[in-house]
Amino acid sequence: MSIYIEEEGGSSLPFDTEEIARTVVEAALEYEKCPYEAEVTILLTTDEEVRKLNCSSRGLDRPTDVLSFPMLEYDRPGDFSWLESEPQDAFDPETGELMLGDIVISKDKVLAQAEEYGHSPVREYAFLIAHSMLHLFGYDHMEEKERLLMEERQRGIMQKVNIPR
Repeated sequence: MSIYIEEEGGSSLPFDTEEIARTVVEAALEYEKCPYEAEVTILLTTDEEVRKLNCSSRGLDRPTDVLSFPMLEYDRPGDFSWLESEPQDAFDPETGELMLGDIVISKDKVLAQAEEYGHSPVREYAFLIAHSMLHLFGYDHMEEKERLLMEERQRGIMQKVNIPR
């Protein structure tokens, strides 16, 4: 598994972001029973940079906590079976790893939401990665049924890494 973390803008988060990311990404891959080694890119940035990306990619001119940019399109969320017959460009030719996509996290939101929700910044950061990983696996939360399924899976991943709410 490869995780590429880039950080830009201002201050850093007050913990080992790479260690937490690795733990959560591994747990998400295991929880979803991904049969492949995978790679994920994570960008840690500011509210302002996330606002710009949110505006250009989704037409929403406001910051958000996390953005997910999946590389794959799934018929069914979390179903990797189609990759056996139609791998397309899903695998990195150099490493052979499944390229899941990119995660962009606002460091400002990690700190603000941790305070707002009354838990640690580590918990907030881990949650945002778990949430985003599910998007990279094809899950969404636009409809109630999808939202409930995604929340259940988020809880499962967070329990797996032993970071309770």
